[in-house]
Amino acid sequence: MRRTNPQKLGSLCQQCSAIPPQTARQPLALRVLRAQPAIHASNRPSRVFMKRWASTSTTNPQAASTPQPPVPAPDAASAIEVSKPPREVAQGVDRAVHDFISLVETQGPDKSAAAKALQTCLRAATSIHPHLKRVRSQQPASRLAALAMERRGTAPAPDTELMNANLRISMAAHAIVAHPNVEMTQNLLELYVHTQAHLGRPESLPAVLELYAHKDKPVLKDGKVTYVPQNPNRADKAIEKGVADIALQTAIDAKHLDAALGITEAAFCVKAFKRQKLIKQGAGPFMALASLPFGILGLGTAYAHYWQNTMDVITATAIGVSAISGYFFVVGGLGIIAKLSAKDQMRRVTWLPGTPLRYRWIREEEREALDKISCAWGFKETWRHGEETGPEWEGLREHMGYRQMILDRVEFMEGMN
Repeated sequence: MRRTNPQKLGSLCQQCSAIPPQTARQPLALRVLRAQPAIHASNRPSRVFMKRWASTSTTNPQAASTPQPPVPAPDAASAIEVSKPPREVAQGVDRAVHDFISLVETQGPDKSAAAKALQTCLRAATSIHPHLKRVRSQQPASRLAALAMERRGTAPAPDTELMNANLRISMAAHAIVAHPNVEMTQNLLELYVHTQAHLGRPESLPAVLELYAHKDKPVLKDGKVTYVPQNPNRADKAIEKGVADIALQTAIDAKHLDAALGITEAAFCVKAFKRQKLIKQGAGPFMALASLPFGILGLGTAYAHYWQNTMDVITATAIGVSAISGYFFVVGGLGIIAKLSAKDQMRRVTWLPGTPLRYRWIREEEREALDKISCAWGFKETWRHGEETGPEWEGLREHMGYRQMILDRVEFMEGMN
């Protein structure tokens, strides 16, 4: 261990003696400010930017480690644009939707105009999303805390202007997709779901998901709009899993159980989704299984001709085909059973004993969605699973029983196996 050289050490009085008396008596902040060069008043950042910078630096822990761009002058051309008030944002959305409805009623269906109108709603929802997030973060975490704050008179007053703008943007987006002259496409549905996700309003999502499959297609023919009925059971009418997951997460974040169950029912319990899953995930294995006998016959024939010389060709071919078929079907069957009966991805919702494996595979997304809902509404501690009570929880348990599922199966709970 290296020892400290005593000649390099000095007392605190010797170090302070080198500082001039006038400078030493000055506060530290005053000395630092006098040491820095003077900054012109026009180059100082505005109070709005300083306030925004202070809130950002406290909420973003990565801001301290990343280099920040230089602060622009308020009178420069690249000055920071202050976001519009929620009322002006909602008024701009209302004008855009009014112009769009006038366009489609006079000229007929227009996919690009519908997409632009929904993009306007999405931009408006994105602009007020930070304000909504701030308001929700100030709300109490439980009903008891909210009641206590109301009794003490410390409950924050709701921002009526922000809530009104939120409602108007949501209704404007719904008016676009519900108009008879608007054809529901996957792109429009995705824009609508993202808009409602930013607004935190999942109430209309189940109805719009059903509208995507059942809405008539408007067709402009000879200057007249006709409506062609659609088959909701077609595979192309299925809702993409990514879009359905965003809608479900929106309902979970808003603590809206009816909307969450309605989204699950409209997205994963319909024939269109099951047919699309069969086509996407079942076509490849089915073609491989259909071509397997020809491959086995080719391997058996090759074995009889090139890999043995003790039996005639027909007998050797029959033995080779039997052996290879037994290996593939036995091992492959065990692998399929193990794949379809796996429970590693299940947390609280499991299948009822006796449910066929084909039903388990085709309805796995439905079980996964109900599992996510159960984990969101129940206790977060695993050792408290099964202790939940209340009408919502009992209704959720009964709903899963009708769907051939079990909530909190005893033998799969922690400490029960």
